[in-house]
Amino acid sequence: MSINLKSPVYAGNPIRSKTPKSTDPCSPTSALQTLKILLSGQPHIQEPSSPNFKVLPFKKGRPLAGSTGDLVKKWHLGWLTFADFKDLLEGSEVNLSDELLVYLGCKIEEDSVVYWAFDVSEDSSLVQKLGSKQLCFVELRTLMVATDWADDSAMGQLAIAGHARALLEWHNVSRFCGSCGEMLIPAEAGRRKQCIKDSCKKRIYPRVDPVVIMLVIDKENDRALLSKQSRFAPRMWSCLAGFLEPGESMEEAVRRETWEETGIEVGEVVYHSSQPWPVGPSSMPCQLMIGFFAYATSLDIKVDKSELEDAKWHSREEVKKALTYAEYEKAQKTSAYKVDQMCKGFQKGQNLVSDSNVKSGELAPMFVPGPYAIAHHLISSWAHQVSVNGNQTQHKGVRSRL
Repeated sequence: MSINLKSPVYAGNPIRSKTPKSTDPCSPTSALQTLKILLSGQPHIQEPSSPNFKVLPFKKGRPLAGSTGDLVKKWHLGWLTFADFKDLLEGSEVNLSDELLVYLGCKIEEDSVVYWAFDVSEDSSLVQKLGSKQLCFVELRTLMVATDWADDSAMGQLAIAGHARALLEWHNVSRFCGSCGEMLIPAEAGRRKQCIKDSCKKRIYPRVDPVVIMLVIDKENDRALLSKQSRFAPRMWSCLAGFLEPGESMEEAVRRETWEETGIEVGEVVYHSSQPWPVGPSSMPCQLMIGFFAYATSLDIKVDKSELEDAKWHSREEVKKALTYAEYEKAQKTSAYKVDQMCKGFQKGQNLVSDSNVKSGELAPMFVPGPYAIAHHLISSWAHQVSVNGNQTQHKGVRSRL
């Protein structure tokens, strides 16, 4: 069995930034001007082309969410109309300013609505107000595990939340100019920042950190190299991964990281797919995971214990057994139920490790990350010999020299 997604998790965002044409009322510039009028309290005549605004609040990187359903629980993002959001902030410690609202865009099929994100981390009283509406702030990783990957709508909401979190976290960590040390202020409705110093005026754009993630395969295409880190859940194994260094190609990064962490030499490197990953540390608001198959030219493993707990070659049959779909489904349903309980005020938090390691019947000796991670799809594609870019995931005898 192999799970095929229309888009990787956190990709496929249904909300898109509009062109900056001044004639488009939903463009960042036009929407910001409308927003300023609304915030000023001046009379605003609603033109037929004027957009409506919806706001998604975040608290410490957690999006506002709710939950519906009786037997099958489904979470949803807690969008508020602009009027409701303004009322929510009345009397709070949060200052509603156009500089703090971050433009997300519009849906293609819904041109009359502009979506924004806003960080309300400064005020804890809002939690109770929103709780009365059965809404709560939930960790994005928790929502990720709770998402039914067969539900396109839920996958789209997860992508929206990931995009919004990445932008807000970038704003939080990008407060001062790296050239002169002066303050940075939002520009273009939060899509970039600019230094306030007249002699500098440096423009800063949202940060993306590229990461290579690779499934290393032996010469005969019979075994895959999987690794284990101390922070992993018990029994979990995954692909090798590492950040690109300046002046390095992606293929070079794959070879370097593989050799540094396991002592394995790599020849051919084949691209598979990529995935945004907005759930890393706040200092890196959005990583871009770039996936590869890497074909080994050596077999002897020398694990760097400062990086990994262990690394081993696993046969195709062992890897197939590690794709424990029953556990993934149980974890998804358990997490969805816990989100529902949190939104109804019954539970304040949860343990993600246990969500990823659900005990359901006889446990497999090992498992790999669930369908929300690019590592899963690299491993699953190889295990089931799924075609990638028109080619089978098998050794083709060609060595990339890039």
